[in-house]
Amino acid sequence: MSVSLLRPLLAASLLSLAFLAGCANDDAATTSDAPTPDRTEAPVDRDEHSHAEPQKVVIDDLALDLALDFDARTLAGTATYTLEWNDETATQLLLDTRDLAIERVEGEVDGQWGPLQHALGERHDTLGSRLAIETPQRPGKVRVTYRTSPDASGLQWLTPEMTEGKQLPFMFSQSQQIHARSWVPLQDTPQVRYTYSARITTRPDVMVLMSADNDPAAARDGEYTFTMPQRIPSYLMAIAAGDLVFKPISARSGVWAEPAMVDKAVDEFADTEKMIVATEQLYGPYRWERYDLLVLPPSFPYGGMENPRLSFITPTVIVGDRSLVSLIAHELAHSWSGNLVTFSSARHGWLNEGFTSYVEARIVEALYGQDVSDMEYVISRNALKRGMSTMPEATQALAVKPGTELDADDALSAVAYDKGAWFLQFLEQRYGRDVFDAFLRGYFDHFAFQSITTEQFLAYAKQHLFDAHPNVVSDAEIQEWVYGPGIPPSAPQVLSQRFGIVDSARLGWRGSKQLPPTSITQPWTTQEWVHFLEGMPEMLPVAELAQLDEAYGFTGTANGEIAMRWYPLAIRSGYAQANDAAVAFVERIGRRKLIVPVYEALVQTEPGLALAREAFARARPGYHPITTGSVERIIAEARPRPVPAAAPAAPEPYPAAEDPNAGVNTGGASMR
Repeated sequence: MSVSLLRPLLAASLLSLAFLAGCANDDAATTSDAPTPDRTEAPVDRDEHSHAEPQKVVIDDLALDLALDFDARTLAGTATYTLEWNDETATQLLLDTRDLAIERVEGEVDGQWGPLQHALGERHDTLGSRLAIETPQRPGKVRVTYRTSPDASGLQWLTPEMTEGKQLPFMFSQSQQIHARSWVPLQDTPQVRYTYSARITTRPDVMVLMSADNDPAAARDGEYTFTMPQRIPSYLMAIAAGDLVFKPISARSGVWAEPAMVDKAVDEFADTEKMIVATEQLYGPYRWERYDLLVLPPSFPYGGMENPRLSFITPTVIVGDRSLVSLIAHELAHSWSGNLVTFSSARHGWLNEGFTSYVEARIVEALYGQDVSDMEYVISRNALKRGMSTMPEATQALAVKPGTELDADDALSAVAYDKGAWFLQFLEQRYGRDVFDAFLRGYFDHFAFQSITTEQFLAYAKQHLFDAHPNVVSDAEIQEWVYGPGIPPSAPQVLSQRFGIVDSARLGWRGSKQLPPTSITQPWTTQEWVHFLEGMPEMLPVAELAQLDEAYGFTGTANGEIAMRWYPLAIRSGYAQANDAAVAFVERIGRRKLIVPVYEALVQTEPGLALAREAFARARPGYHPITTGSVERIIAEARPRPVPAAAPAAPEPYPAAEDPNAGVNTGGASMR
């Protein structure tokens, strides 16, 4: 991937144009009760990851009528589009597809349906195939009859043996970034927002849910209908089906899960309503009516997915002590940043994830205190610094230059999440919370249900923050944050007092080999143990690993955040006692963040590579296609050593004094 930074002069020109556009298009500040526009107020940039041409014709509403077949591993039926024609000369509707079988295309003119000529383009590895539909009469509605592939990249089909209950099959979607096109022919770009409805038929013993108006009291009968009245982009389309039951948390929130998991999930996520209330107090009302959580099988490739009304959640955050519920705060925060105000294309990904990570931290602080928020900031920022040390400078910018080739999934790196949140914390500290919170609330109101660019955000910020409070932040500082590499020197620093205790305990053990007393370690949460392990050197002597393992039971831990850090350290150090548990871990879990570091450690040696291949062969049937692709690349690109290197016997130096909470080990990108 090749990415270039905006040159300062070009960036300044873009900012100037954007600021002027913002001033020209902005009316009086909107409120939470103000009506929201149907379409984005200003033109957006071209989305290089879509064939769609929304400036000519745009989907206004989508109606699905699909049969869900577990045996064939397919969805089949019709997608009917209500269209808005923006160009009187347009005679073609272009849709994105990937591995779909298109059986028939029809258009409605004057109440009559008739066939339309269409052609499916050559398949592109990333973009899929363009479906070009000839529409000389610009019909108000078009209907496509189609069938998905059993190997659709956005769907996973699980046999009963791969589920918690072992009784019924399970399927779920993952549409972000550009996988919705693998199960619905769409204008698969965040620039297009539409309402949708659906009728789904399937076997009567499973429950079907969608990112829409799921009824907590719905009965299993094999036929389900859904409506989503708020406009959403395609990557927020979601569907799931399986042995699912519901239990409430509050009047507007609850948990869907398999029967064996639902009680544990309700207990773990009991603070969800408190999170909603805390976020409403900061940034205005929750606008999606219900906020429910769907706990998926462990093969789900991500920590969570912010599908409106129904966030998809990994079971790996259910550890019994609520120490990982910041993930729920993150997915909930997307209801304001991402779902409500959406990035217009992948290269503006920080508008979704950076804002959401910032809001997540504010929710965590409001419910659990600043010390918990500080620990999670330290963990994520240490990981960001480590990642940037091997990252090309061009990919370290928040905003990517227009026209630059960019993989849709690569756009959402730790830079988008953690540098984006860091930038917003910088603005908060400069302007003060009262001013910045009011600005953010106004921003969410102003751009509600719209998809925007970085330049549109900067234009709004110039009018409502920078110019309204002059001489607080300079243009040069904004340029450096948004378009520059690395972390600017103006970045506010966060230290954790609780991590100071962890650092002292680790340093003391490394020097004396005497473990800290249980009175110190017994109260530690996941965050402290993560920091304890991340501060270790790349390798340790086997005897030291055995001492830690005997005292703390790291091998076989049920906590994925600890496992993803312990197993790579053990494997690199030649601590073979952990190998069986490490293999069992990657075979049981499909969450990419947790298992990729283990595979990366295994493939560093010839014996480890053989073990990785064997584990992958057994695990592959239960992995999501996204996870499968990641592991395949790790194994294919492996350059192993013939034998393990010897572990160092001497303690590694303590991290630099000016950054006492900085770890030195490579770990996950964050607690998400």
